[in-house]
Amino acid sequence: MASLQEVAQRAKVSIATVSRVLNKSDKVVPETRAVVQQALRELGYRPSRVARRLRMKDGRAHLVGLIIPDIQNPFYAEIARGVEDAAYAAEYALLLCNSDENPEKERFYLNVMLSESVDGIVLPPFDDTDAAVIEIAATGMPVVCVDRSMAKLKTDLVEVDNHRGAFEAVSHLLAKGHEHIGLIEGRSQVSTSRERRRGYLDALAEREIAVRKDLMRAGDFKQDSGRILANELLALRKPPTALFVCNNLMTVGALATIHQRGLRVPQDVAIVGFDDLPWAEALDPPLTVVRQPAYEVGREAMELLLKRIMDPDRAPVTVRLLPEMVTRSST
Repeated sequence: MASLQEVAQRAKVSIATVSRVLNKSDKVVPETRAVVQQALRELGYRPSRVARRLRMKDGRAHLVGLIIPDIQNPFYAEIARGVEDAAYAAEYALLLCNSDENPEKERFYLNVMLSESVDGIVLPPFDDTDAAVIEIAATGMPVVCVDRSMAKLKTDLVEVDNHRGAFEAVSHLLAKGHEHIGLIEGRSQVSTSRERRRGYLDALAEREIAVRKDLMRAGDFKQDSGRILANELLALRKPPTALFVCNNLMTVGALATIHQRGLRVPQDVAIVGFDDLPWAEALDPPLTVVRQPAYEVGREAMELLLKRIMDPDRAPVTVRLLPEMVTRSST
């Protein structure tokens, strides 16, 4: 790889001039800038991020980290798109990592981001007492949480009104005449799961429907858990006539079970999922869902992170976006 000195020799300028061009200084005349840029291209020069950070007046790497729990989940893919678009617009690069809902993997990537001197991190914490996130925030690293909040750490947070979304989903099923509604939620240590369960319970309470605890199951946000738990519910002596499934991948698993059991949707069992899917309208029948504004969540999170980088001492804020009930034919 070419060095700064080699670029300077090719362009017949000083190393300081090459550095000014790399840092977009306005102290270089256009003719000289063009010559230096040509030399950079010819030699295939790639600046060292660490060296560039040391040279920059603001001391920033213009690099941010994003950790998502499941790269195969379209919801998190949309969040990543929103973060990346907002980062690129502000001339920040993005380091994207996938934790697989594994706290040790999350900790590993947090340490990588710290060693890479990122300017800030966006992530949904593993749970509301995530020790690794607490430790990284204690170093002074700007952190913005998305989707999930933390109980022991006050950070900027962008989330969706999960209680409202779940309440509307279950109310919709109740309005369709269903009183025995199965719940498949995620891990109870995660704020989104608790809020969606609370919405489920409040909708039943509003209609004075008795809660059947045997209709409530907790999964892990993965497709297999949706499949297994839907099978448990539908095998009950008095099975639910409808299912409310609290994330998209578990909904896919539940649909697979319904199909394998030879049941019809919605005639034998109705279903509402939390999170839309790109192919939800192509399903037979099309899937009723609570749609989250995932892209907007990511974009808002990145914008909050930029504000936090510029003003580390400002008070943390919470942005809560509204979900949308999308009624199709599965109910």
